Amino acid sequence: MKPRTPVLVGIAQVLQRADDPAGARSPIELMIEAADSALGDAAASGLPDRIDSVRAMKGVWGYRNPTLLVTEALDLGGAETGLSVVSGNQVQAVFNQSALDIQSGRREAIVLCSAECGRTMGRASKMGLELDWLEDDDPPKLPDASYGDTRWTRHEMEMDRGIQQAVQYYSLFEIALRRRNGETVEGHRGRIAELWAGFNRVAQGNPNAWIRKPLTAGDIGTVSPANRAVTYPYTKLMNANMRVDMAAAVVLCSLDLARSLGVPESKMVFPLSGTDAVDHYFVSERDNLHSSPAIRLAGQRALELAGVEVADLDFIDLYSCFPSAVQVAARELGLDLERPLSVTGGLTFGGGPLNSYVMHSIARTAELLRETDGGRALVTANGGMLTKHSFGVYSTDEPATPYRHQDLTAEVHALPKREAVADYSGPAEIESYAVMFGGGAAKATKSFRSVYGKRAAPTAEPSVAHLACRLPDGRRAWANVDDADTLTAMCEQEFCGRPVQLDGGGGAECM
Repeated sequence: MKPRTPVLVGIAQVLQRADDPAGARSPIELMIEAADSALGDAAASGLPDRIDSVRAMKGVWGYRNPTLLVTEALDLGGAETGLSVVSGNQVQAVFNQSALDIQSGRREAIVLCSAECGRTMGRASKMGLELDWLEDDDPPKLPDASYGDTRWTRHEMEMDRGIQQAVQYYSLFEIALRRRNGETVEGHRGRIAELWAGFNRVAQGNPNAWIRKPLTAGDIGTVSPANRAVTYPYTKLMNANMRVDMAAAVVLCSLDLARSLGVPESKMVFPLSGTDAVDHYFVSERDNLHSSPAIRLAGQRALELAGVEVADLDFIDLYSCFPSAVQVAARELGLDLERPLSVTGGLTFGGGPLNSYVMHSIARTAELLRETDGGRALVTANGGMLTKHSFGVYSTDEPATPYRHQDLTAEVHALPKREAVADYSGPAEIESYAVMFGGGAAKATKSFRSVYGKRAAPTAEPSVAHLACRLPDGRRAWANVDDADTLTAMCEQEFCGRPVQLDGGGGAECM
């Protein structure tokens, strides 16, 4: 087995900051550049001739077989083409599968690549400009392989209440965490702003971070013209930043191939283990809104399979679309929130190119590990509504045992579910809530300013609150509140644990 040990030998990241959308390069052009640069980074001239699979992460673009375009552009011969579904866990999940494919001898050398041009697409849309970007043939040859689960992660009862955006769910998790930790409203807001300021400090030292400008906790937590309120308690600078033009690629191969081609030892980073797991698909059915059994079981198992303790980790990158995702993962893995929990700066500051963020975290992790002697790192990935999870443990030390992998989904799904009901009428208790802010530029009220600080700029008012409610028999129900005074009070006071009367039609009156 040892000669087939999988090893990461090439990495690359590409950033584009084109002012004119008409002159910007397309996602496939960035992806091709990243793949080419990653092959070059391995410093082995014969490596491109040995690539037998190219695997891409699906993005918001329309390419049906982007890896075919990559293989043609880089003259990679008859390499297998593959494409994942859209989900934030897919980079690490496909990496895990790729390591297994190399170790089994099914594949010899694999390129993983991804790209998004959210910044350019957003600018073009505002200008009414139709981007003349290269598309694949019509109809193209479909990818040889596909990766990932396309199952929908929003329950019908949630969507009936207008809950389907990621920021709504992660805000619900955030408020549930506040309640679980016994924090005050004010103290909690200040703490998560400080947490995100730590991610900003990491981004300042990352040459491939999208936002490297120094920002304080006050900058991040205070609403301003450039930092609007999105949901309570999240401002724009606490959200994943997908208005970025970024691409990344990594190259894996077998250890015997790497050595036969002359890849320098200094380039080699070894995946030691990988795990995958899925929480109960629907948030409605989860036992609570402040934990993740999948992260706990799969994350801890990844470390066990690698023979690594939390204290042994030199670098950690927790998937960081929102502060609640980081806090849940840190608690489940036994990580101190005071230590650096990102190598990129996270999806806000490092940049969150949708499905491809983890390609950047793996590339940055490998970059940092190459500077160590025997360093070890953990990379986590999260897809859906804190739903799908993948983990990878990496080291510059050649492993003494084969790469090890396990999927713990069956173990997670054997855990209890909570029943959810629709159209319930009667008394309940608020479990958590998310206050949404509408569009427009309504003048901020005095009460709103007291929540977000004296520098709060005119912004949108709270428009609706989504409530997760526990019924007297322990079941869960969803309801909405749109009373202006109640919405304002929800941003100032703790409403978790308060009684509420549900009207059976999706409305609620807080007591």
